[in-house]
Amino acid sequence: MDTAPSAQPPASTAPAVGNRRRVATAAALASAVEWYDYFVFGIAAALVLGDLYFPAGSPTAGVMASFATFAVGFLARPLGGIVAGHLGDKRGRKPMLVLALTLMGVATTGIGLLPTYDTIGVAAPILLVLLRVAQGVAVGAQWGGAMLLATEYAPEGKRGVYGSVVQLGVPIGVVTANTVFLAAGALTTDSAFAAWGWRVPFLVGLLVLGLAWYIHTRVEETPAFKEAERALAEQEKSEQSSPLRTILRGHLGTVLLAGGSFAVNTATFYILITGVLDYTTRELGMEKGPVLMVSLFVSLTQLVLIPAAAALSDRIGRLRIYALGAVGIALWAVPLFLLIDTGSLLWLAVGTFVASCFLSIMYGPQAALFAELFTPEMRYTGASLGYQIAAVAGGGLAPFVMVLLLEATGTSMAVSGYIIALSVIALISIKVLADRARSAEAEAAPEVKAEAESAG
Repeated sequence: MDTAPSAQPPASTAPAVGNRRRVATAAALASAVEWYDYFVFGIAAALVLGDLYFPAGSPTAGVMASFATFAVGFLARPLGGIVAGHLGDKRGRKPMLVLALTLMGVATTGIGLLPTYDTIGVAAPILLVLLRVAQGVAVGAQWGGAMLLATEYAPEGKRGVYGSVVQLGVPIGVVTANTVFLAAGALTTDSAFAAWGWRVPFLVGLLVLGLAWYIHTRVEETPAFKEAERALAEQEKSEQSSPLRTILRGHLGTVLLAGGSFAVNTATFYILITGVLDYTTRELGMEKGPVLMVSLFVSLTQLVLIPAAAALSDRIGRLRIYALGAVGIALWAVPLFLLIDTGSLLWLAVGTFVASCFLSIMYGPQAALFAELFTPEMRYTGASLGYQIAAVAGGGLAPFVMVLLLEATGTSMAVSGYIIALSVIALISIKVLADRARSAEAEAAPEVKAEAESAG
């Protein structure tokens, strides 16, 4: 069932098909390049950053320190979501997206140029953390802007499909990041890769600035925001003029439920692309190249599964599809690590592929679902906060928690238990959202019937 409190833009304000396609393409590219920049840090954290920026102590301590720096980016994401959400609901979706892309491009390039601990000492990890914070703020600001550009331009009955083009940015980012790292590793020796080869994927971040300029000059603001802007302009400047205040006072429960529903997805995702990369190479002795190839293959399959799940949600409802994915993740958590622990590349591929299928089932309709939980004048703020709360509670801490659990228990089943616990939270959150949607529909039914009778 849908949870939408608002409809698509009126037919009179509906954008042209060509403009819709241009906006959808720009939103997808914005998401892809932002996530590419974000993911290269995760891969580098698992492979080289521990030795280069946190050299003291054991290899495990170095990896934990680099994963902690990885998590710092997630802690900064709500800040980006809050600031960009507030301004995006007041000033427009497009300016915040352009600003987010610019910040991400500068921060990622800065990491690629950053001297190591051996060169500048303790300043190196401090600057690395600050640049990672900038990345976190940027991606926290980006998702809401890209998602709303796509969904608020969507034609009637296709909001899920249009929203999924933004979600495709995640697997595209993973595929691109893994491909560039594989190429850098293949074209350099181990010593050259550690010295400078790992920097090449970060320097690609310069391309983000070109995309930011394109969106700034060629993409129009969304029809839904224009309608909301006109409505807000007619109101006096009052307490209700602050989207953030409105969310915190009247819709905080919805934000927390959205975050609770999605934390398992983002946690499992980052366990698969960063935690498993570290675990298989450092603990199981597998080669990093083949493991990256598995991640690359699995991400390619998501390019088909995500839009398929989104299209199905347009027909039978977001929450039904969303819940199916959460149940699948819970049931697969134990088999996933039993297969990984074999140390076989084939079983690693099977385990992560099935897990990725369930992640895609959740991820496909998620953009449209979060957009439909809030009205246009507070949608950027509400959807961004829900998403970024999940990112902090799930994704940012997941690789770090995984290493802690493995060190404390000596078994990967502890990681499975962590995923299952988050799945239970997700299913409870989804159930509450579904109950609220049914209540809202029941309350609205008499009014709709009365309007129809009076019109007749």
